Amino acid sequence: MHTRFILIETSHAGNVGATARALKVMGFDDLVLVKPRWSNVLRREETIQRASGALDVLNNARIVDSLDDALEGMTHLCATAMTPRDFGPPTLEPRGHFAALIEKGLDGEVQSDAQNKAQYKAQNDPRALQQVHSQKGVAFLFGSERYGMRNEDVYRCHACIRIPTNPQFGSLNLASAVQVLAYEWRLALGGFATSDQGDVETTPELADAQQIAGLLLHWQEALAAIDFLDPDSPKKLMPRLNQLLNRAGLTQEEVHILRGIAKATLQAAAVKR
Repeated sequence: MHTRFILIETSHAGNVGATARALKVMGFDDLVLVKPRWSNVLRREETIQRASGALDVLNNARIVDSLDDALEGMTHLCATAMTPRDFGPPTLEPRGHFAALIEKGLDGEVQSDAQNKAQYKAQNDPRALQQVHSQKGVAFLFGSERYGMRNEDVYRCHACIRIPTNPQFGSLNLASAVQVLAYEWRLALGGFATSDQGDVETTPELADAQQIAGLLLHWQEALAAIDFLDPDSPKKLMPRLNQLLNRAGLTQEEVHILRGIAKATLQAAAVKR
């Protein structure tokens, strides 16, 4: 599914660079700027520095004169705003909305604009989830740092995404907001396997019951050598240690370490005697 991030009338060059970095980290590369403050914002030093190596995203980014140009090919639009609009689309949290989009098969089918409006007016009515139309892509729209998104731009969208923040202080830096939504959208799309991030250690092999029993015998001998355990009156010490080791789920390497400690304990006790 094609994903596009659109920054409308961005005023700080650093936010453009930081946005490029946020997108690259999450595996997205379609960035469009609508009438940014600086016509050369993609080449400004602050932009490049804040991009931190995401130069390919900057090189692929486009600057356009109108939101209409930025929305070409996009059929599901997500506005971002802190406060809901009286006559706009519903204000939704990203994780729930993204999950619903994926469940409905956004990459293949979604509802038309009219159907979306009907759905959101009756979100609990299953009858609102009917008749779908082809989908080309999803776009996330972000407004100016100074005044956010204009009402007329929000009204064009299918949903208004609000990041659940502290009610007493909900203002997010533009690039930070992009990072959060890019992460949530990537998570909804399935994320990235951790094995793709480089070498991953293989799962260590757990010690078997026989190795645990050998460890306990070794520790019993060592504890007796330092007079911590009375062989004639051991009480419940060893069974309790047995249960402790079972809960710990020791690996074979850890058993070797603990047996090494027991061996060192026996050697130290022998020297003292």
